[in-house]
Amino acid sequence: MPRRTATMLASTLILIALLCAGVFIKVPYSEMSPGPTVNTLGEHDGEPVLQISGRKTYPATGHLNMTTVRVTSADYNMNLAEAVYGWLAHDNKVVPHDTLYPDGKTEQQSTQENAEEFSQSQESAKVAALKELGIPVKSWVIVSTVVKDSPAEGRLHAGDVIKSVDGTAVKAPEDVAKLVTKHKPGEKVVFTVVPAKEQAAAEKAGKTATATTDVTITTAKSGDSGASRAIVGISAGTDHTFPFSIDIKLADVGGPSAGLMFALGIVDKLTPGDLTGGKFVAGTGTIDDSGTVGPIGGIELKTIGAREKGAQYFLTPKDNCAAAAKDTPEGLTLVKVNTIDDAMNALKDISSGKTADLPKCTTKS
Repeated sequence: MPRRTATMLASTLILIALLCAGVFIKVPYSEMSPGPTVNTLGEHDGEPVLQISGRKTYPATGHLNMTTVRVTSADYNMNLAEAVYGWLAHDNKVVPHDTLYPDGKTEQQSTQENAEEFSQSQESAKVAALKELGIPVKSWVIVSTVVKDSPAEGRLHAGDVIKSVDGTAVKAPEDVAKLVTKHKPGEKVVFTVVPAKEQAAAEKAGKTATATTDVTITTAKSGDSGASRAIVGISAGTDHTFPFSIDIKLADVGGPSAGLMFALGIVDKLTPGDLTGGKFVAGTGTIDDSGTVGPIGGIELKTIGAREKGAQYFLTPKDNCAAAAKDTPEGLTLVKVNTIDDAMNALKDISSGKTADLPKCTTKS
């Protein structure tokens, strides 16, 4: 066989072997890519995303789009060829599998966790929006979860309203842990609560529950890696009563990152005129009850997805600005926000055309 023919044959066989290896060799990576972007002021799957009743609303014709990231499933086995393609592709991002699914988390567990975060983000978005408009919202501290086999199991229940601990009034969720950890493990702590069933019945009747119950629990020693402390085995949260109905209808979306855009959409619906002045604004960011905007993951992919849909401006959490600014899609202005007030001020500038005054993201901030 001529040397040239032999060389070509060998090269072909090596190439085939490499291609086969790329297809059959599995690697511990997952892929992220731009996901759908949905206008919070519009409709999704045939129904309004924001549905408000019991309060006057106004037409809103602009765009306040929330953005998402699409990820491969927990049981997806990426091969080497796909990983290499993802590393080279501009619109995709390949990350270690454990980044998306730590500690062997299953698809079902991840979905449940994302659903819970999404639900909480909706509640915080409603609170932040109404506070921005000066509309009172009733809030109280509740038992959010009870740890199985903990001292609190069977004594306290999810939804119980915590009025005080050892006679000291509770005003915020973090107060509960502070008061419990004043004890040593093995000491007794007294919770004064409105039982969840009585609270639910009072809310349904439009009344305020007043009857309380004292629950005495013996604290246990914490078993985590932190400093030893007294615990009872609950996490505290906040519940709210709104003066009118606000429903957010958006299926197949999880996580807390749409909070800011939901809050702005609610404000826009409850005020005359368009916050955007007809401009296409997208964005992302968690939000808490006080209106503080927090960072999210996959910022570079969200800006790509937003620009592909036509966004001109992107509201970017302050702590994500530097990463987003490293590869900003052409034609998209990244606007730095740290609170809902920042976002509202930015929208005023965008609406009026005063874009030179916008606080823009840079690679340093």
